[in-house]
Amino acid sequence: MLIVMKREATEREIEEVVREVQRVGYRPHVSRGEERTLIGAIGKGPTPELMEHFQALPGVAEVIPISKPYKLASLEVQPFPTILEFPTGKTGGGHVMVAAGPCGVESREQTLRAARYVKKHGAGMLRGGAFKPRTSPYAFQGLGVEGLRILAEARRETGLPVVTEVLSPEQVELVAEYADALQIGARNAQNFPLLQAVGEAKKPVLLKRGMSMTLEEFLMSAEYILSRGNMQVILVERGIRTFEKATRFTLDVSAVPVLKSWTHLPVWVDPSHPAGRRDWVIPLALAGLAAGADGLIVETHPEPEKALSDAAQQLHEEEFAELMAKVRRLAEALGRTLAAPVLGS
Repeated sequence: MLIVMKREATEREIEEVVREVQRVGYRPHVSRGEERTLIGAIGKGPTPELMEHFQALPGVAEVIPISKPYKLASLEVQPFPTILEFPTGKTGGGHVMVAAGPCGVESREQTLRAARYVKKHGAGMLRGGAFKPRTSPYAFQGLGVEGLRILAEARRETGLPVVTEVLSPEQVELVAEYADALQIGARNAQNFPLLQAVGEAKKPVLLKRGMSMTLEEFLMSAEYILSRGNMQVILVERGIRTFEKATRFTLDVSAVPVLKSWTHLPVWVDPSHPAGRRDWVIPLALAGLAAGADGLIVETHPEPEKALSDAAQQLHEEEFAELMAKVRRLAEALGRTLAAPVLGS
């Protein structure tokens, strides 16, 4: 249920309502707007008697049942956008961030080269996989811990925050030691023990949509993370599996405005995986941004033809530079702010 406080409610009255929410076995989530404070009481469906009980408390204006199955992700609980802040800028609420880098960390030289040029061209975050979930057990699986160390070195040199994928609950603590944000890949989007584990970590989470997942299922996966106390979740539309074979996956651009109308969480687009070919990445990226995305996560490699994974869809440096120039102009036309590192820092 959602408890709407009166405009004139005092801080003491708000605190007393929060304590009462906890006393009856619900989890409180406080959202402070410009005019009113909203308190979400998260738990099983409230009884009419319980709603009447809260309605009678001092300072309470109204008690409303939450209709959505995803409670903490819903705009009913928080009617304004969540904005996440990194050392290089913000994402959400009109702020756009681009994360870029190689699909996989293959070597120190390759990763540092990529980190240097993605910073030079304006990316606000470095992406790179140290652990790689692959369809084939014989494909490159990543460098593991050594890959994490390389990413940490790239962060020290460039100042870019790092996002990398975590594959199992047992890896969360290890990866969180090195990464600034944890990525949950499409194949693990409904790995509920993993979602709960990253929910207990104190790091932002990039949650990718599963390839056969509805948007409501997507938000329910986010709810697993939020329900463990981690409200720093970014939803990533990365393409879904349809009957179409021309592209690797079908980028559901419509997911962006739909999600933005359902949830306060930032929404990003991954144009690389649905494209499957580097010459389609830029149009898909711009389409996602034009649809309202708060960020992009893009694959780029110093020598894509030699990449050990996803070679066909990784951008050359000059293509990434072209993408960033267009993103910068589009963001300005849309009245959005593009997060970017300070060169030379």
